[in-house]
Amino acid sequence: MAAQVVTVFGGSGFIGRHVVKRLAQQGWLVRVAVRRPSRAAFLQPLGDVGQITPLRAPLQDEAAVRAALEGAEAAINLVGVLFERGKQSFEGVHLQGAGRLAEAAVAAGLKRLVQVSAIGADESGDAKYARTKAAGEQAVRQAFPAAVVLRPSIVFGPEDGFFNLFASLAKVSPVLPLIGGGRTRFQPVYVGDVADAVVKCLTDPACAGKTYELGGPRVYSFKELLELMLDQIGRRRLFLPLPFWAASLEAAVLERLPAPLLTRDQVKLLRHDNVVGSDSLTFADLGIRPTAVEVILPTYLDRYRRGGRFGQRSRGL
Repeated sequence: MAAQVVTVFGGSGFIGRHVVKRLAQQGWLVRVAVRRPSRAAFLQPLGDVGQITPLRAPLQDEAAVRAALEGAEAAINLVGVLFERGKQSFEGVHLQGAGRLAEAAVAAGLKRLVQVSAIGADESGDAKYARTKAAGEQAVRQAFPAAVVLRPSIVFGPEDGFFNLFASLAKVSPVLPLIGGGRTRFQPVYVGDVADAVVKCLTDPACAGKTYELGGPRVYSFKELLELMLDQIGRRRLFLPLPFWAASLEAAVLERLPAPLLTRDQVKLLRHDNVVGSDSLTFADLGIRPTAVEVILPTYLDRYRRGGRFGQRSRGL
């Protein structure tokens, strides 16, 4: 029986690399559709020779998207942006890009589509990120009703942009900011569990047309997550409570940087908890037991300790 083909848009990203690895292990022929194929070459050793193929297919290019889907059985959309730059706008990527992909998937006769969105997607939300994520879900469902939508909370793992960011700051700064007083709640989810959920939804027909919210086994405040990070890297730092209005002023400056540490839209997101809804389908409905943060953090935050992996976990300077 010939191997099935799946096209993974955004497959070279943080979540994508874990999804691609799992798909290759299951025997899929994986097309990694990205803007710059050369930056996805590192994925090829994760499979057999010729099993993983990077190709250029930005979501803004309809012809390239259609070509990337030709002959495929299924597709996964992992493309998203945390801040806007040039053509990489929230509306262009989250809404127009997702809708274009879903329409192309229908035209190509694909049987399965997984759209990875985010907890907090809300068509009436005050953050543009949240509104466009929700609009993208609707566009996908309108074109491809059987598509599966996954909404993870903040995702952690070796290449994450949360714990790594604050651990890096803790190495050079004596103070860490607590935006909004650090009371915003999160349900951090391990990237490997999210990848397992993606593959499960791709291969299980019972998931078709459903939306799942993915969160880890415990809810933490923003402050508790920073305390957990500091404990892992063995450092003491002062916390500086930063009201939302003050954070917005600071973000107005920072968002001008090429890769901003904070934007005003992100401050708006931080005004709302990022946890699984009480009536949502979850990991339990997929038969997946989520992994605790405390199990994974020691496997990659050790490089931020004094002395690296062999440094002490007890809090130091």
